[in-house]
Amino acid sequence: MPFADSSGVSLYYEETGTGYPIVWLHEFAADFRTWEGQVRHFSGQYRCITYNARGYPPSSVPEDGDAYTFDRQRDDVLAIMDHLKIEKAHIVGLSMGAYAGLQFAMSYPNRVSALFFASGGSGASREERAQYMRGADRMLSEGMEAGASGLAMGATRIQLLNKDERGWKEFRRYMSEHSALGSALTLKNYQALRPSLYESEDVLRALDIPVLLALGDEDDPVIEVNIYLKRTLPRAGLWVCPKTGHGLNIEEPGAFNQMASQFFSTVERGHWHRRDPRASSAQSLFMGDKHGQP
Repeated sequence: MPFADSSGVSLYYEETGTGYPIVWLHEFAADFRTWEGQVRHFSGQYRCITYNARGYPPSSVPEDGDAYTFDRQRDDVLAIMDHLKIEKAHIVGLSMGAYAGLQFAMSYPNRVSALFFASGGSGASREERAQYMRGADRMLSEGMEAGASGLAMGATRIQLLNKDERGWKEFRRYMSEHSALGSALTLKNYQALRPSLYESEDVLRALDIPVLLALGDEDDPVIEVNIYLKRTLPRAGLWVCPKTGHGLNIEEPGAFNQMASQFFSTVERGHWHRRDPRASSAQSLFMGDKHGQP
């Protein structure tokens, strides 16, 4: 089994296909297997790298909570790329993975050619932190089967059940197979304690890389922060998938793959530009002479 070392933590990875590299970063409730629909689609033209985050077997499950902070997860992306001798790549992240991908882009912008930020959130409020802590305690006391069943019936997951019961059962099963310790420590030290993206506005405004923000319109917890990011990141586009929840890539794989393909193609042709300053919300609706002519 292939592993990359990240400061003493072993990260299990898989790579499929040849061509320009894409690194796929999974969400909290998932693992590398939930990118299968994307790997099959993209590996005919790209080199696809998936891996399990720390705390997700067969990757290492450290017992120290300090091993699960957001900057550790961010630098795991760097460790994977360095191990595979990848100088630059497209980065695709979902939720927890989207946050790690954006933090990676902010810290190592020269290593990112494009960022697909899917279902990404901003850091936890006080109320959300309490929810994460309760969820972590439940996983430790009742096991991952109970944790997976509870999360799979959540407000942003029920959409998958309604669209694809077989896919929803697979998603729940994958999560039930995770390490309770690794998942609980990830909830407590990454999800609950990561800094808010609203605190990084200056860095975000200066981040000159192509970004596609993607989310479902029923993924209420992340809608506002994605609007903020659209208005803040200079080269960001925003795609909202209708009647869709949090697990965007498994809930709507066809639409997800199509948008990712269009995004990568546009970037590779050099046409994913900065926002035209004439399109700024600070500008008047009518520019030019008194008749509105340019």
